[in-house]
Amino acid sequence: MDHIFSITKKVVKVNINLKLQAFNRIEKSNICSVSCANVIALSTQNKLEENNSLFFSSYVYIGDLNTPWQIHRILCNPSPVTVLQWDFTGKFLLIGDESGIVRIYTTPEHILNDWQLHLEVPLQGEHILCAAFFHPGKKICLNTEKKDSSSYFDKFTHVKFASSVKQFGGRPANGALLLTTTGMLAAILLPQNTSQTPMVVATESLGTTRIFIKTADICYGKNGHFLIAVSSGDPFLPIQCYTVSVKKIDEKCIITSQSLLGFFLYEAPKEALIKDKKCTISHIKWIMREDADSLIVAANSDSQSCLQVWELREKALPVHKSFGNSESSQFFNTVFWQYQCHFQYSSQVTALEMSKLSLINSVSSGYIVVTFSDNTVHCLYRDTLKPIASTSLAMPRYNDESLNKTAKLSTKIASIDLSWLGNILLIMDSDDNLHLFKLPPQIESSPLNVPYCTTVLEYCLIGGYDWLDLMLVLRPNMIDPVCDRLTESFNRQPGFVQQFFYVQLICIKTSLYRLSANCQSKANDLSTFLMLHSISRAFKSLLRPSEMNSPEKSPADSLSKFWAESEGQTDVDQVLMHLEAKEFTVEPSTLQSLQQLIQWVADLALNLLVKVPDIRPSIGKPYELIKDVKALNMLREMLVLIRIWGLLRPACLPVFIRSDANMDILAHLFRLLSRLVQNVNEPDDALVDDCCLLPNQVQVQQMQPFNNRTVLTSPQLWQLNLPIQLEYNTDPECLTSTTDTSSSQTIDSIRHLFLGKSPGIIKQCVRCGISASTTPATRTAAIRAWDQRWLRTCQ
Repeated sequence: MDHIFSITKKVVKVNINLKLQAFNRIEKSNICSVSCANVIALSTQNKLEENNSLFFSSYVYIGDLNTPWQIHRILCNPSPVTVLQWDFTGKFLLIGDESGIVRIYTTPEHILNDWQLHLEVPLQGEHILCAAFFHPGKKICLNTEKKDSSSYFDKFTHVKFASSVKQFGGRPANGALLLTTTGMLAAILLPQNTSQTPMVVATESLGTTRIFIKTADICYGKNGHFLIAVSSGDPFLPIQCYTVSVKKIDEKCIITSQSLLGFFLYEAPKEALIKDKKCTISHIKWIMREDADSLIVAANSDSQSCLQVWELREKALPVHKSFGNSESSQFFNTVFWQYQCHFQYSSQVTALEMSKLSLINSVSSGYIVVTFSDNTVHCLYRDTLKPIASTSLAMPRYNDESLNKTAKLSTKIASIDLSWLGNILLIMDSDDNLHLFKLPPQIESSPLNVPYCTTVLEYCLIGGYDWLDLMLVLRPNMIDPVCDRLTESFNRQPGFVQQFFYVQLICIKTSLYRLSANCQSKANDLSTFLMLHSISRAFKSLLRPSEMNSPEKSPADSLSKFWAESEGQTDVDQVLMHLEAKEFTVEPSTLQSLQQLIQWVADLALNLLVKVPDIRPSIGKPYELIKDVKALNMLREMLVLIRIWGLLRPACLPVFIRSDANMDILAHLFRLLSRLVQNVNEPDDALVDDCCLLPNQVQVQQMQPFNNRTVLTSPQLWQLNLPIQLEYNTDPECLTSTTDTSSSQTIDSIRHLFLGKSPGIIKQCVRCGISASTTPATRTAAIRAWDQRWLRTCQ
């Protein structure tokens, strides 16, 4: 469990009395939560921009795990925040507080520092204790019997799981289930974007009578119901369990709650701690988030604590022959809670968290992370509570404080959360500091290895999850083996599977290569290829078959067929003679709006050809764009389309600064690329000479390199002494790339426009670093489709 970083507030002079007052406040308002997109939400007691505050408020901040020091405040709440809950897509964030106000925030344009209030529900006089979004009904697990299979369909299985609430047609509904400290259930059904349906809110009592609840947890049943376990904190009262179902009938929400079996902690063989009069139950958690039948309960006394695991078992009881069939013995099946194991420690439990996703549909996989009041962190097996690893959190000390003042402050762990893939642990202490730890692999307890990393990346590819937390624990020497194994496995998939996941695979490989200083050129080439592939798809999507031809064969297919039949064709005008002009006709206004993309394609062809004289035999098989025959043929196809479209709209043609005004640059580029495709590894001397003359014939516009920002997933991370000491809203110099060549011009890397030195407002990706303008360009249908392609994805 390596400590990766700690983020603290800016070092200013702090009044120790104010800090002691802040510590005496309710620690429940210090919460951290990680979404499936690895976006973190923080609830703090003080403004992180200011180190001391005379008035109590609860603040909620949003940040990305790749740049956790850049945080953005979305809420200042007068009441302490008690719940921070993300939905399964990472789109909605639910915030609940002690006064009963429930707010759901979302970012409509996927911009991290622009969150809007989606809805607000007041539950007056209620203290929100816990919440859970409705399950979408999708669950993917690793098939342990076929985990070595080459097929994704055999390796990963879709487990039958019902959505929590169904709408018309069986579609899953969006919403959340809430539980308050008085035992009240509330269901919120979010309005659909496709209709003007209003928000639906329903309330119901959890039990037959309202009861006081101190701690509770919610999990999902495979039949679409919820399972809720509650406790009043008194160990001599039972742990009660309920099954709750939510149904939508005629624009109304109906909640049904039914009591299940409960159990007493003192029934366990180890009940000495429970009989202590000062003992209280502090935490209850379901062992698994989906389809759970086991509970873990944490009990604290003044000087020690105990964790107990209870499992719901089925038992067959014999039935007397007087009540059954005399011919055969009869049994009556019943269920009961059975004590399994325990874990004792000499300090109180402060936080308890489980793995969110189960890569394997089994309790034996995954683990429990528990923290204690002495700031130790323990990682335990879920089924046996045997320790896997443990560490101690060293709290940061302010420079202006002496050691004795720090000891009196006694900052403690307030909240923890695990990433969805279970690779990292996020810790928030009572002084609003943030800490990140590396966790052992979830499937097996062996050290991190190439097969495990490849399996997790394939799981992200199939399930659509973010893989940033795996990148933070990946060692640099594992990058090439993981990429090679991932590519080999991908190439063995059926053609339709490769076509569907191809772009996502390129994104994964590009991000992995960014982790190594020696692989930056590979990452740049892959990023460029991804842009070329996207432009090619966008251009071909504009083509429509003519009425004379069969609609089953598109113009793009006829162009690809022509390449296969005429490999040695080097004259672009000869290619045009074999194509049907009507099939490649596009409206002139659309062509004009695509001029910057057309210019980028031509500039890329120039930049690749001027590198031909530098081609050397490669050591090993590193990816190089200039040696990718598929990319070169894609460029040739684009030049043919540009040639045709230039006859329809000459203004859309790329602009070249050339020494000879009569030279046809497009035809010359096509000719050189066609000759290069014939032998990319050892081009002939005549081709090398022609490429050497290119810079004298036409001005080559240099392609802008990848903007390597100051991010956590950088090659510098594992070269530093961990943990790294960071500050909120301050970019760390230690993570700034030395190869960063910042240009004086800001470039829109999506539309490929120059925005100037100081553009007004731009948006920048927190993962790949590219910038884009927020002002809309020419709003043709083609440009709208191009912008939508990059709205929530990056290079």
